[in-house]
Amino acid sequence: MKKTVKSPAPPSSLTSLPVAVIVGRPNVGKSTLFNQLTRTRRSIVGDEPGITRDRIHGEGQHGSKRYELIDTGGIIPNDDELIPSEILKQARTALKRAAHILFVIDGRTEITSADRELAQMLHRLGKPVTLVVNKIDAPVREPLVHEFHELGFQHVFPVSAEHRLGLDDLGAHITSEFPHQKEDEEAAPATPQIRVAIIGRPNAGKSTLLNTLVGQERAIVSPVPGTTRDSVDESIVRDGVEFVFVDTAGIRRKGKTTEMAEKLAMVMARRAIEQADVVVVLIDAIEKVVGIDANIAGYAHEAGRPVILAVNKWDLATQKNKPMFVQHVRDELRYLDYAPVAFLSAKSGAGADQLFALIRRGYKSANQRVTTGELNRLFEHLQADRNTRIRYITQAGVRPPTFIVFKNGATPLHFSWQRHLINQLREKFGFAGTPIVIKSRTKACKPGDPRKK
Repeated sequence: MKKTVKSPAPPSSLTSLPVAVIVGRPNVGKSTLFNQLTRTRRSIVGDEPGITRDRIHGEGQHGSKRYELIDTGGIIPNDDELIPSEILKQARTALKRAAHILFVIDGRTEITSADRELAQMLHRLGKPVTLVVNKIDAPVREPLVHEFHELGFQHVFPVSAEHRLGLDDLGAHITSEFPHQKEDEEAAPATPQIRVAIIGRPNAGKSTLLNTLVGQERAIVSPVPGTTRDSVDESIVRDGVEFVFVDTAGIRRKGKTTEMAEKLAMVMARRAIEQADVVVVLIDAIEKVVGIDANIAGYAHEAGRPVILAVNKWDLATQKNKPMFVQHVRDELRYLDYAPVAFLSAKSGAGADQLFALIRRGYKSANQRVTTGELNRLFEHLQADRNTRIRYITQAGVRPPTFIVFKNGATPLHFSWQRHLINQLREKFGFAGTPIVIKSRTKACKPGDPRKK
C-alpha cells in the first residue's frame, strides 16, 4: 500500500505557505494573538498560565499574502519537568520551519529572567524575530515599550491582541518579505480530505495514536492524565486521500472537571467531534469499557458521526480473547452495534494501519445516498401491523443517513420497527460504521383508498 507522510507537516492546505511562529513564556497572550491573526478560535484562551501545550496550526492573511501561523506552548527555558520540557521540544520543532518568529512579551510587567533566556535562544537561531509587546491597550502604556529594546531586537511592535490594536501594522511587517500567492496555487485541485477526531478518557493513548498515525511526535505524550488541552491536528496523505487527525483533550465526567482550562478543553473536544467526518473512540484494553467510555462514545453517536471503537494497549491485555472482548464492548455500548471494533497498540503501532480502511468505509457510508426507487422496491411489501402500512420511504439527508417513512395510521412508527428498518437498510445497502436516523410521517388515507387496511 502506498503511503506518503508529510513530516513535519500541518494540514496540506498550509504546506506551501511561509511559516510564522509565535513563542513566549506562559500567559503573555500568545493564543489570543494567534486567534486574532487567524480570525479563528483554534487556541484555548484563559487566565491560567500554561493552557496551550502542543503546537497549533492556522492560516493568517494580510492583503494578498497568506502564511501559516503556529502557536506554541509557554516556554520556560531550562525547566527539567516533563511537561515544560516537552513544550520546549514542540516549540523547537516549529522554530525549525519558521521564516519569521513572533516573540511575545507582556508589556505590563518587567522583563523576567525567562524572557532574557528565551531572547538569547532566539538570537542564536539567526532568523528574523519581531518582539511583540502585548497588552499595550492604552496610550499611557506606550512609553513602557522602549524598555524592551534592551533585549536586542531591531523590530519592536506594541499591540493589544485582545483589542486588535496594532495588529494591522504587525501583519504588514510579518508579511513584508513573504511572496504573493501564485495564481496556479489558488487553482490547484484540493486533495479529498477526511477529518478524524480521536476521543477518549484521559491517558487512553490518544496523543500516542496521533503520533503513530502521522509518523512524528506531533502531540505531547506523558503519563500525566490531561496533558493534551487544545485540539491538535495533523495530516497524512494516503492513497490520494488526506486524513486530518485531531487529537482531543481527554474527556472526564462533569463533576471531575474542575480547572477552567479543563472545562475549555472539553468544549474544544466536543467542537472537534461536531466538525469531524469520522470519530475514533479509544478504549483502554487493560481497564476495559467503563461508564465514562459510554458517555464519550455517546457524544459521537449523538452528533451522527461514523464511529470506530479502537481498543488500545491490546499488547498489554492479560486475556487476549478478541471475540470475548468484542462481546464485552457490545454489551456495554449497545447503541453502537454498528461501530466496528479494532484492536491495536498505539505505542508500537501494531494494528494502527487498519484504521485507514475503516475510516474510509465509515466516511463513504455516512455520505451514501439511495434513490427513492431503490428504497421503495425494498419496502413495498413491508407492513408494520394490521393498521399501519408504509406508503413510501425516501432519504432526506446524509451525515448521518436520514430516512423519512411516510405511513398510514395515526400512531408513530414503533421503536422495534425502526430497528427493523435500520437492519434492513444495512443488510441491503451497507451503511457500515455510521448511525442511521429514521423519521416517520403519518398521513391519513382518503375514504376508499385501497392502500388503507
